[in-house]
Amino acid sequence: MKLCRFVVGRDAVVRPGILEESTVRDLSAAGIGTLSDLLESPDLAGVLRGLAGAALPLLELAEVRLLAPVDRQEVWAAGVTYLRSKKARMEESDFSATAYDRVYDAPRPEIFFKSMPAKVSGPGGPVGIRSDATWNVPEPELALVFNSRMQLVGYTVGNDMSSRDIEGENLLYLPQAKMYRASCALGPAIRVLADEAEARTWSIGVRIERGGSVVFTGETSVGQIKRTFGELAGWLARSQDFPDGAILLTGTGVVPPNDFTLAAGDRITLHVSGIGQLSNDVVVV
Repeated sequence: MKLCRFVVGRDAVVRPGILEESTVRDLSAAGIGTLSDLLESPDLAGVLRGLAGAALPLLELAEVRLLAPVDRQEVWAAGVTYLRSKKARMEESDFSATAYDRVYDAPRPEIFFKSMPAKVSGPGGPVGIRSDATWNVPEPELALVFNSRMQLVGYTVGNDMSSRDIEGENLLYLPQAKMYRASCALGPAIRVLADEAEARTWSIGVRIERGGSVVFTGETSVGQIKRTFGELAGWLARSQDFPDGAILLTGTGVVPPNDFTLAAGDRITLHVSGIGQLSNDVVVV
C-alpha cells in the first residue's frame, strides 16, 4: 500500500491519501489529519486494513497534486553505502579519496543532515543546481521512513542533489554541496507494509532528459546497499531524538560519468520498482 499527501485544485488544505494506479483515496474523510497520524499508530497494518473497507472518496489522479510525503520529519542522508558511490566520491578528489575509502569499511557510517521538511520538493516540483557549481548530479536513493519511535514504517523515492565539484574541492564543503535550496526531493508516496527483505529486491534508477532526448540512464539494486537498514537506523538514532520521526536517504549506486553535469531545464525521473516514479525539473538556484 502507498500513502501520499495531496491537494485538490486550488484548495490549500493538505490531505493524506492512499495512492493507487490512477486514483487517490481521501483519508481525511476518515478523520485522519496527516500521514504522521497514521505512521505513529502502534498497529499500522490493522488501521490500514480497516481503512481498506471504508467508503472513502475516490479522486482521479489528474484531479489532485501530489506533494512530498513528509509532514514534520527531518530528512537525513547516509553516504558511501554502495561500492559505486565510494569509487565516484574517490574520483571527485585526490584530496578526499582516503576518507571515502575508509568510511566505506568503517563501523560508523557517514550520516549527515539533508533538509527541513518544508524545503523538500515533491512530484513535479523543482530541484536545484547551485549557480556557483559546475558539476551537478542527481542521486537516486531509497529513503527509509521512521516514526518517532524510530520504527521503520515505510519507504519512498529520494533525490539527494549534489554539487560534486564543491564536495571534491574539500570535504568540509559537504554542507554546501548537499544542503541548499531545492536540493532534496521525495515522492511520490510512502510504501508501507514491506520488510527489508522485500525492499532489497527492488531496482532503483534514473533517467535524465534534455530537450526531449534522453542523455543519461542508469540502474542498480537496493540489494547492493552494504549496510542493513537496522544498522543505519541505529546510527542515526544515536544521541538523537526525532519527536516527529525522520526520513533517511540510503545513498546512491547510480552515478553519471564524470563528464556529465545537469543543466537548467533537464527533467530527472527516478524510479524504485516497489514504490513508483518521482519526476522533477532542474532550475538554477
